[in-house]
Amino acid sequence: MTRILILGASGYVGGHLAPRLAAEGFEVRAAARRIDALRARGWEGVECVRADALDTESLDVALDGVDIAYYLVHSMASGGDFSEIDRQAAANFRDAAAAAGLKRVIYLGGIQPSNGASPHLASRCETGEILRGGSTPVTELRAGIVVGPGSAAFEVIRDLVYHLPLMLAPRWVKSRSQPIALDDLLDYLIGLLRLRDDGESQVYDAVGPETLSYGDLLRQFGDVVGRRVRIVPLPVLTPRLSSYWLDLVTAVPASVARPLIDGLKHDLISERPDALRDLIPILQRSYRDAVKDALVAEENSALTVRWTEGGFRYRRQRHDVSWFDKSVRVALEAERSAEEVWADISSIGGERGWYFGNWMWKLRGAIDRLLGGVGMRRGRRHPTELRVDDPLDFWRVAAIEPGRSLTLVAEMKLPGSAVLELSVDSDGAGSVAQLQARFHPAGVWGLIYWYALWPVHMIMFRRLARVLAEGPTRPADEDRARRAAHPRAG
Repeated sequence: MTRILILGASGYVGGHLAPRLAAEGFEVRAAARRIDALRARGWEGVECVRADALDTESLDVALDGVDIAYYLVHSMASGGDFSEIDRQAAANFRDAAAAAGLKRVIYLGGIQPSNGASPHLASRCETGEILRGGSTPVTELRAGIVVGPGSAAFEVIRDLVYHLPLMLAPRWVKSRSQPIALDDLLDYLIGLLRLRDDGESQVYDAVGPETLSYGDLLRQFGDVVGRRVRIVPLPVLTPRLSSYWLDLVTAVPASVARPLIDGLKHDLISERPDALRDLIPILQRSYRDAVKDALVAEENSALTVRWTEGGFRYRRQRHDVSWFDKSVRVALEAERSAEEVWADISSIGGERGWYFGNWMWKLRGAIDRLLGGVGMRRGRRHPTELRVDDPLDFWRVAAIEPGRSLTLVAEMKLPGSAVLELSVDSDGAGSVAQLQARFHPAGVWGLIYWYALWPVHMIMFRRLARVLAEGPTRPADEDRARRAAHPRAG
């Protein structure tokens, strides 16, 4: 049986490719820098390992016994030095692949403009050249815009359509592209495994059947979801200014959106689209059908043990809630054992309260009641035990790993979806208490809500994490402290 490695399996293409390959009978090893992000997917028949393209030892372990590897790594979100990171990562993987005796590497790159590629697209091209510089044959697929949940371009389009009734559009809305459905791209990536291998490196363009402007993409997406898109051209908005504008009106992280927008100054059109189509004949989906399939795929996505980015369940099963999130993360070392911290996590809320700022939690609950929400009247089913789907004040238990993590989804009235994850890991004699608060905005009001309450949330969540690390004050402790301060009391 052919053993396959997917390096970069936590990305949106790798996250769909891994279960597809396993379902088709391949022996699949998924690798990413954060193994917990892979394990949270709950894939059946997929081995998950930690590997970092900048860590050569981890590559050697991941490639052991592998026949063919997919290289789905890029550093677009790493800041201004992403080109150098991509360069080093590709060189490391090229050498590790040769040492492991791989039969082939399949690399997913991006369509190149006829001239003047952006730094992001130029880096994707250079990565392919570096990989081909080794002894292992490389097949490079240069994909157009991928229409699927989690694709940066797709999520920008989603947010713009849902967030803005009137769009002041920059010049790049006239740029043309050939978007490809995620399922079609997966068919090509898997189809390459079944071709006769001649030992030579190849480069193919993987694009869809239509050539559309970005304005067309916005309008057709709006047609599919029943929202009218009004576009007013504004020529003074350059791609660079557009990237800052997108920071305000979408939830797509700036580190992802900016290099993407920088590449929209040019048409991204394949000069030889039929080479791959003739090699692997499939019935390609139109852009409209690809959007419909993407939305249906979200609704049918598997439930995960813990929060995963874009998870439909954690977005209140609403397509208008952004795939990307705004978040606060706090991790603190604790002298207490993981068992002690977990005991406090699993008994939070209800009569015991939220350990810090209870009056603020109660105030938020009262406001929710005034807005017609559930408020905090529900409390807990049990003072120390929790089960999936249990109500917990104005939250509901979405997932629980006993002794490890608790994931809550807010059921209060919100312009979006809020997720709170409390977890603990053992660390020697002590532990590490962690809190991750995430908010997926719905529309511009969701973004305003997040920005307006960000200072309050930072205080509340940081202090809550500290209390979990140090241990909350018990009622008995409070009585003793009060009597010590006022000896004549009581």
